[in-house]
Amino acid sequence: MAGGKLTPRQKMINLMYLVFIAMLALNMSKEVLTAFGILNSKIVESNTLTDTRNESSFLQLAQKAKDQPGQYGDKKAKVEKIRALSKEFNDYIEGIKEIAAKGYVVDKDGNYPCEQMDKSDAIDNLFYIGDRESPKAKEFLNKIQTYAAEIKRIGGSSIADVEMKKIEKRFATEAVYSEKAGAKLPWLDYNYHHFPLIASITKLSQLQADIKTTESDVMTGMFQSDLVAAASLTAYQPIVVPEKTAFFQGEAVKGKIILGKFDPNLVAKSVIVNGTSVKATAGQAEFSFGAGNIGEHEITGSFNFDENGKVISLPIKGNYVVVPKPNSATISADKMNVVYRGVTNPMTISFAGISSDKVSASAPGLSSNGKPGSYKMNPGSGTEVAINVSGTLPDNSKVSDKKIFRIKSIPAPTGCIGGEYGVVKGAKSRLEVSQITAKMLDFDFEVNLRVTGFSLKVAGQATVVVAGDRVNAQCKAALAKAGRGDQVTISDIKTKLEGSDILLSRTAVVIYEIQ
Repeated sequence: MAGGKLTPRQKMINLMYLVFIAMLALNMSKEVLTAFGILNSKIVESNTLTDTRNESSFLQLAQKAKDQPGQYGDKKAKVEKIRALSKEFNDYIEGIKEIAAKGYVVDKDGNYPCEQMDKSDAIDNLFYIGDRESPKAKEFLNKIQTYAAEIKRIGGSSIADVEMKKIEKRFATEAVYSEKAGAKLPWLDYNYHHFPLIASITKLSQLQADIKTTESDVMTGMFQSDLVAAASLTAYQPIVVPEKTAFFQGEAVKGKIILGKFDPNLVAKSVIVNGTSVKATAGQAEFSFGAGNIGEHEITGSFNFDENGKVISLPIKGNYVVVPKPNSATISADKMNVVYRGVTNPMTISFAGISSDKVSASAPGLSSNGKPGSYKMNPGSGTEVAINVSGTLPDNSKVSDKKIFRIKSIPAPTGCIGGEYGVVKGAKSRLEVSQITAKMLDFDFEVNLRVTGFSLKVAGQATVVVAGDRVNAQCKAALAKAGRGDQVTISDIKTKLEGSDILLSRTAVVIYEIQ
């Protein structure tokens, strides 16, 4: 490419070199467009899941409002208005997306032809007339600004100040500083002007995600305040707590009557249970009487207090069931109906009606957890394990039973960069110092995972294989050639379970998008 007189052959070589560079740039552009398409699909899928969760939360609120209208009726009315406001705003944005993407046919999975959506004309023509914002742009900005203001107006004091500030920041439209321009740009210019169509569609989908997140946050926040208990003794609720839920014939029915609002300094004047006076202690009274015949029986009576010169009587009402002696064990895994190989599975094993210290259990890999009824299971090979249980009844007779549990392997972990998974965004410098780790998503057990190696791929460059859990010098050299918007793929993540020689399933990849 140097100056001076060139031979025809050298001119041809230079021309081929320029064509090659142009082809690389074209391929890189397609990769970026594809990445936006993937991200948009993930956001849309997440929005669908959030809609489902929000609908479930609202149905719970509606049921509470039906059961306790005085406490939840006003909150339900506010949430209904906010949901209607959110739906109207969400539908408005969906309309903009439909106008902008008109003429582009989605595939059978609902994905856009992102590599074709590299022009900015659709959004630019919608939001701008020349270099000035169009009426549609002003309407769009007004919708965003009005949404946060309406949330505040409708929610009022039901939305905490700190939560409202988060919502206002989420929908802020102030000018944004652009390092490329070296000055502040209007919010609309910074986010949508001269961007590829697929990028703008993705940002609109993210705005819809912010709407759904706001709706979820509002409903969650309305249930964080505690109920204030009334000062009068009439607010106390006696609770019948039997020693166990069912009793054998011939046993004494034992338990406690506990006040719902417990005060260690509060002692009743008298307590009557089934017509008999029992001793009252601090906030409770113990009782004991014959169980009676098989079947359901009531416990009645009253807690009696002196208040303002008169006796306040709080009614006691409960029941208990007398059952025959048991002949089968109750065995339950505390966290799931299977046991996992490679982790310690906590288990509670008991016999109905038999004290835990009179129950014993045995199985390969099963051991005591230090207290009666509590066990830990570390299954070995095979697909199932049988747990045998025996118990000693009050008359010293024996009963036994067993239960079969399935054995499953630990599910595949997910790769993380700096503790984040999926598509992680940040500066190159952050990736260079971040640790590559692995997480078990939606897994009920605490496990210690260690990454021993991975592969790093920068678009357009050779894959770098790394030993350890941090990028090496080769990785940094490859990253130096990457630019903003490029994606770095961390794959072939080798993960080891600490304290075990069990091989884990292939760890899911994680993508880092350079900002």
